[in-house]
Amino acid sequence: MTPVELSRTVLCAVRRAVDAGELSVPVPARAVVTLPGPGGCGDYATNIALQLARPAGRSPLQVAEILRPHISGAPGVADVAITGSGFLNIRLGGGASAALVADVLRQGPSYGHGDALAGQVVELRVPYDTRAEVVADTLVRIVAGQGGRAEVRHAEPVNLRPVPAPEDPAPLGPDAARWALLHPAPHDRPRISADHLVQRESNPLFRIRYAHARTRALRRNADALGYVGDPSDVRHESEPLDLVGALAEYPHALRVAATQRTPDRLARHLVVTADAFLAHQHTVLPLGDEKPSAAHRARLALAEAAGTVLAGGLSLLGISAPDYL
Repeated sequence: MTPVELSRTVLCAVRRAVDAGELSVPVPARAVVTLPGPGGCGDYATNIALQLARPAGRSPLQVAEILRPHISGAPGVADVAITGSGFLNIRLGGGASAALVADVLRQGPSYGHGDALAGQVVELRVPYDTRAEVVADTLVRIVAGQGGRAEVRHAEPVNLRPVPAPEDPAPLGPDAARWALLHPAPHDRPRISADHLVQRESNPLFRIRYAHARTRALRRNADALGYVGDPSDVRHESEPLDLVGALAEYPHALRVAATQRTPDRLARHLVVTADAFLAHQHTVLPLGDEKPSAAHRARLALAEAAGTVLAGGLSLLGISAPDYL
């Protein structure tokens, strides 16, 4: 893991703490990661806790204690220690990604589901509006995935009122119409445009569905070459950490979407996951006369895990995930 990648990991930890209500601070644009100074330990250190202490209204040590478990659980991180006045010292290690990929493949479409809303009834009171009804319909599935039950009613006072669409999205077809309504944040006006139908990189829905189809195609190609994915072959030095991180963040994205009633959070996370996979897809299959190796088996397992997350997330949004595109 490079310092730049570790910096992103630290910022993701801050974002998780903010989303969970543990910290009330603006997420900074960057986190400084350096070699440990005198009295430090591990491979890298960051002063992010000292940076956030004043805006958080807490001591640096308190902020460090909040961030520590969020950083410790990140792929590629073996241990986090707090030294001095609140420096977070990070030791890197391998093996975490293999367990993560195996977990995704074992759980399948239920990966990321949890009990954040176990036993709770979430009442969604919506206006007679297409976008509000689509958002509520999606939240029924997302809330159920977190152990709760959502009940949708047309009643006052309304507690779920996203900005309505400027026009009827139905001509886009069911998948693109739902995406057009769900991808923007609730306070943003959705854009109803044929751009949601174009099959090119500028269309995030296309990138997600194309990435999913590519994971299935890679599996078919690997079958033809006579090898299968094996999570146990994942090695730290060959991990695409952006993709591993996206898979690890998926359960958190689902929890936030359910507890804050924001399916757009899930939609945006699927874009991140798809983009991370597409950047690495060319490494999955052997080239030319190259024989399949342990690295290829590991990359195939990671690709299959990405496909599992993309298909599961699209299903929660009510959008199809075709195997061929």
